[in-house]
Amino acid sequence: MECRVSWLGNSGMTFSAETGSGHLINMDGAPEAGGKNLAPRPMELLLAGAGGCSAFDVVLILQKSRQAISACNVSLTAERASEDPKVFTKINLHFEVKGKDLDQAKVDRAVKLSHEKYCSATAMLAKTAELTYSVQVISE
Repeated sequence: MECRVSWLGNSGMTFSAETGSGHLINMDGAPEAGGKNLAPRPMELLLAGAGGCSAFDVVLILQKSRQAISACNVSLTAERASEDPKVFTKINLHFEVKGKDLDQAKVDRAVKLSHEKYCSATAMLAKTAELTYSVQVISE
């Protein structure tokens, strides 16, 4: 896996990342840190990546379990250390899974498998942060 990050100039703290798959992502800092609030912060992208990685697992597991899933949303909340490096210390992932006749036990199992076995992003973050999750099944 590769990525190239480039600073977009001396008038702020905006960066552009080109991923190995050829996609571009912009990042910026907060105004109080010299940024212009033009794009997500790098740590926000890290948190979003953890949510995306885990949601990917949950959807795939439920599809393989032949569950009629129509939506999967993950709301993440995080706390960071007060001192540098300001790593994540607590992260909660709240899953809202929607579908027809979803089996609560299968949804719970999918989230647990992602959390405990498959999600590379949350596995890395668990080295510094206490990870918790909750699940809400919404019937269609």
